[in-house]
Amino acid sequence: MAWRNHSIITEFILTGLSDDPHIQALLFVLFLGIYLLTMMGNLMLLLVIRTDSRLHTPMYFFLSNLSFMDLCFSSVTMPKLLKDLLSEKKTISVEGCLTQVFFVFFSSGTEACLLSVMAYDRYAAICHPLLYGQVMSSQLCVGLVLASWGLASLNAFVIVLLAINLDFCEAQTIHHYTCELPALFPLSCSDISITTNILLCSSLLHGLGTFLPIFFSYARIISTILHISSTSGRSKAFSTCSSHLIAVILFFGSGFLCYLMPPSGSSLDLLLSLQYSAVTPLLNPLIYSLKNVEVKAAVRRTLGKYL
Repeated sequence: MAWRNHSIITEFILTGLSDDPHIQALLFVLFLGIYLLTMMGNLMLLLVIRTDSRLHTPMYFFLSNLSFMDLCFSSVTMPKLLKDLLSEKKTISVEGCLTQVFFVFFSSGTEACLLSVMAYDRYAAICHPLLYGQVMSSQLCVGLVLASWGLASLNAFVIVLLAINLDFCEAQTIHHYTCELPALFPLSCSDISITTNILLCSSLLHGLGTFLPIFFSYARIISTILHISSTSGRSKAFSTCSSHLIAVILFFGSGFLCYLMPPSGSSLDLLLSLQYSAVTPLLNPLIYSLKNVEVKAAVRRTLGKYL
């Protein structure tokens, strides 16, 4: 088993974002602010959806799950990054690294599935408004969320099995600020061609499997909107899905670039990963709060209750 090969190396060294102590201090303040704002924004959105009965609809049920996954996604990498920015030696155990790999793929995979499910919800609401209540039943909504969690867990489990079967010999420096499976490949002294192909196929299947439903849903949505005669009607229909469309572009745009580009440890590689795992979870609650009239009204009502 490959686990015996891991005994040669018990920990990895992360290069992090910078070696300059002054830059590290500035980055610590920056990412601490991003992490706290991410926590506050997503917790506020969860609270608002939970307490306001007007938001107890399928769309906001999915949005609450998306906010929860944003909390998880950000918490997988940000606390470790913040700790390393204050540490001279940036290390992570092999077990800790594999655990981080699992939860990165689990949280990002679940988020991709939820965005796909939310696209179907918008399709049902705009293209079949009279049947929306019957189509998006509570049982179906819960089933879709559970399926999202299950598929992402299965995909993450397969990814971790690939990582477990890598043999690590002498090289132990990961040219990244976090443990990502592509960054582990250069450290392996075993043949990684099969592992690389499996990871590529898995990422493509999961990525395209979640992106294609979004694409076809929006193709039908745009077609339906263009057939609406009044300008105000078209504007209202588009406004109900504009927030979701922005979230999809941010998530899938950076995600595809991050995992389909060969790992290099370059500044672009690190920036894409940061945008994917730190910035997107911060922006999602802002996008849905600022561009959604119902959420803004619910935030005002909730703040009125507690302030």
